[in-house]
Amino acid sequence: MNLGTDMAKQIEDVSERILTCAKAEFLDKGYTDASLRVIAAAAETSTNSMYVRFGGKEGLFSAIVEPTLNEMTERFLKIQEAFHHMDRDAQAARMAEYADGGTAELVDYIYEHFDEFRLLLDASYGTRFHNFVDALVRIEVEYTYKYMETVGYPARMGDALTEKLLHIVTTSRFESIFEVVRHGMTRREAAEYIDLLSRYHRTGFLAIFGPR
Repeated sequence: MNLGTDMAKQIEDVSERILTCAKAEFLDKGYTDASLRVIAAAAETSTNSMYVRFGGKEGLFSAIVEPTLNEMTERFLKIQEAFHHMDRDAQAARMAEYADGGTAELVDYIYEHFDEFRLLLDASYGTRFHNFVDALVRIEVEYTYKYMETVGYPARMGDALTEKLLHIVTTSRFESIFEVVRHGMTRREAAEYIDLLSRYHRTGFLAIFGPR
């Protein structure tokens, strides 16, 4: 018998139980009202063991949602970078294709990690993740400006009102995408909804920022 291996397995099992029970508690009550005592009892451990492993309630919440959020952000950046490195003609010709493909990939990822996004959207108040959408908006706005500069859109790039409008409509777009979680849509419903949403935002973008 390998006592070291057995001990490591026991420790891992306790950590997994804590995470499973914590996810259920956070989903049920939200971050603010979730109880570490309730989580510890459900996981058949002590609150002290949770502090040792996760450093408190926010550390526990972070252990559940942060890996998912980091991976999604990395994927999103890769999509943006791949498009940015195309030449001008390719960007102009394939903007809709890439935008739709990137959105579809994002939605697929959301459905693969549905509970984690439920936590981020509806249970993260009181944590540093509460405004996680802001990071996605900053990335999208940055690369939208790069695209507009590359293809020669005549928007006033330094105009303060233009910048505010682009930030606001980009925020609206992401919040609208995440409504698939808040409304509990099936994957099929989400696909139809996202198609309509993408067409709506693309039409508005071209009407305001596109060539005249």
